Amino acid sequence: MNLNLRNAILHNVSGNSQDELKDTIVDAIQNGEEKMLPGLGVLFEVIWKNSSEEDKLEMLQTLESSLK
Repeated sequence: MNLNLRNAILHNVSGNSQDELKDTIVDAIQNGEEKMLPGLGVLFEVIWKNSSEEDKLEMLQTLESSLK
C-alpha cells in the first residue's frame, strides 16, 4: 500500500468518535468489498502499534482460534 493511501485513510478517520470508528469498521466488514480492506489494514496497524504486548498476544490468540 502506498503512503498516500495510508495517509488519506488516516486523514479520513482522524478525530472520529468511537461510534464513528465502529460504524466505519462495521460498514467495511458488512459490505465485504475488497476496496475496504486497505482501510481496515491501516486501522489494525494503528491498533497494533499502540497495543501492549499483552494486548497483542490476546489479538494473536483470537486470530489463531478464529482461523482454525
